[in-house]
Amino acid sequence: MVSVCFYFQVHQPYRLGKYSIFDIGNNGGYFNDVKNAEILQKVSKKCYLPTNKLILDLINETDGRFRVSYSITGVALDQFEEYAPEVIESFQRLVDTGYVELLDETYYHSLAFLYSEKEFKEQVKLHRKKMKEIFGYKPRVFRNTELVYNNRVAYLAEKMGYKGTLAEGADYILGWRSPNFVYKAKMATDIRLLLKNYRLSDDIAFRFSERGWEGWPLTADKFATWVNSINGNGNVVNLFMDYETFGEHQWEDTGIFNFLRHLPHEILKHPDNDFKTPTEVIKAYKPVAELDIRNVVSWADIERDLSAWLGNQMQKSAIEKLYELETIVKESGDEKLLEDWRRLQTADHFYYMCTKWFNDGDVHKYFNVYDRPHDSFIAFMNTLTDFRIRLKETIPMSG
Repeated sequence: MVSVCFYFQVHQPYRLGKYSIFDIGNNGGYFNDVKNAEILQKVSKKCYLPTNKLILDLINETDGRFRVSYSITGVALDQFEEYAPEVIESFQRLVDTGYVELLDETYYHSLAFLYSEKEFKEQVKLHRKKMKEIFGYKPRVFRNTELVYNNRVAYLAEKMGYKGTLAEGADYILGWRSPNFVYKAKMATDIRLLLKNYRLSDDIAFRFSERGWEGWPLTADKFATWVNSINGNGNVVNLFMDYETFGEHQWEDTGIFNFLRHLPHEILKHPDNDFKTPTEVIKAYKPVAELDIRNVVSWADIERDLSAWLGNQMQKSAIEKLYELETIVKESGDEKLLEDWRRLQTADHFYYMCTKWFNDGDVHKYFNVYDRPHDSFIAFMNTLTDFRIRLKETIPMSG
């Protein structure tokens, strides 16, 4: 038997405005509210609303045999509340079916795990609280920002009460092993590790509309055949991807919605196939081995490491300067300063500074409001300079 586990990441950042040197000291708003509202409403119309409706239809058509999971960042939920409340309502309808699982992650889609475990845990708790407020839901599985993972992520997730965590099934992590099994996480007692099948996931998320790809055109029955071939060679096919795959990264005219509409029915034609959420996978299958993942892995780019956010000196300098302010920001007791500081942690800001414009260039340009990585860096550092002025006015800083 093979189970298909669909997981979708739903995220939109608060994008910065093009903050210039002349704006420093004027305490202007850091975030481009007009652009953020525009992008959110566009993606809601192209992706979130039609895909949610289609997923709901598929759940009903299959009497709940089709099921999926999501993690929705806190900053995305905040923007839905402000700009597109109908999107939250559509997610609530999905959760109410009982066949949709919600996962926890960092509220601000941050890389806090790498710089401050204290801040990391605080953001996870904030996200857990938001899930309770909006959906009346308590997640049991954790997913770190951008699938950033090593052994310690599992250790911390287990300490926070989670039963499982997701990670990238990178070849250099697995070696000869397959991502199509459940694993035990090193450094943790009982938490389970679900690994993305990146080949099949990326066939949908990235290669679906590539006419030069040997698998094009990708049809539901063809993809179901690839899933069927895993029967006897694995227990679960973890298909993890950005939700914006549907209608935004892959536009409607590529046939992506038609593909999704037929896929569950094609997969369920095989008597040994089913769909499971992450928690159901953990309950159904025992781990086949323990994985010791010491170096950090992510799901970004062909390297599947941290280079998308920390691959050059601009990125490293920006994020280090930001986290240096943690103690004094929290000591200030100023809620607006804390909120701005946390919004500045969102990983997208550092992603836009990436200078890897070769194999992964198109991905880095998506939703990017800057013409060049250096423009993103300058705007971020100008914003941070103004932020430090505001902070100094609240609590005198040394240096």
